Amino acid sequence: MKRALVCGGGGFIGAQLVKTLKREGYFVRAADLKRPEFAESAADEFLIGDLRDRDFAAWTAEGEFDELYQLAAEMGGAGYLFTGDHDVAVMSSTQINFNILNACAAGRIGSVFYSSSACVYPIHNQLNPNAPDCREDTAYPAAPDSEYGWEKLFSERLYQTYHRNLGVNIHIARYHNVFGPEGTWTGGREKAPAAICRKVAEARDGDSIEIWGDGRQTRTFLYVDDCLAATTSLARSTYAGPVNVGSEELVSIADLVDLVADIAGKRIEKRFVTGPTGVRGRRSDNRIAEEKLGWRPTIPLRVGLERTFAWIEEQVRASLKPHG
Repeated sequence: MKRALVCGGGGFIGAQLVKTLKREGYFVRAADLKRPEFAESAADEFLIGDLRDRDFAAWTAEGEFDELYQLAAEMGGAGYLFTGDHDVAVMSSTQINFNILNACAAGRIGSVFYSSSACVYPIHNQLNPNAPDCREDTAYPAAPDSEYGWEKLFSERLYQTYHRNLGVNIHIARYHNVFGPEGTWTGGREKAPAAICRKVAEARDGDSIEIWGDGRQTRTFLYVDDCLAATTSLARSTYAGPVNVGSEELVSIADLVDLVADIAGKRIEKRFVTGPTGVRGRRSDNRIAEEKLGWRPTIPLRVGLERTFAWIEEQVRASLKPHG
């Protein structure tokens, strides 16, 4: 039986990855600060602890694993990452990566996958919301728009260094706005699709909701099932990366609101307010993913949003029920 270790197995993508690996017949050990919030973990073993602690990270990686997936990080949406108030916590993710890489170099790990981010791309390539340039080779000269992006870019270099000097078999993906059911939907760390789904679910027909910025900023959003397919494909490939893992279906935030409102069957007005928005435009360029992995997204944005809205609407309704 093949064995996999999922660091960050209590998070949104990590918990779904554990399920995928179990369906494929793997023995799975997961590690995180906490268990998944919305469902029981499918992992055979779940270790609770802080991967910033060197001893815990070493203990987590004890044994032999065919695949290690490193998704653990201090994470959140624009409201968390772009205010600057949480930068010390964000940068502490570097310690996780040092610890995991040292454990991999000393242990018996076949393949090491690292989830980087589209936030590594420079601001100057993302000024035009209709034509952002996010090819993998444009990350330098470096100028990310947040400490989160700088941390991810530095950690990419850590993985590449351990590969060059110590032979660690690495695979780096740059995730672009992954969404789906069982992700964070409230509390300040949620990303745009979940936040908008929640606001629309909470609103009555004809209500208005707040949107940060002017609504013309653009993004692409990748449904989690497509992300998982790319993740395992890259981890089992001979390509080290980095490689974009995202959708190419560009949408403005204003149009995203209209799409969710249509799914909900509601008329929703938009109130544009000052708030953190990130870069003006960001779109995944998937040419390398198609060439090296034969991967491309299969789930359209609307289909993914229909599934996500249905789940978040359930959470909103459950939160409004009286307790006792």
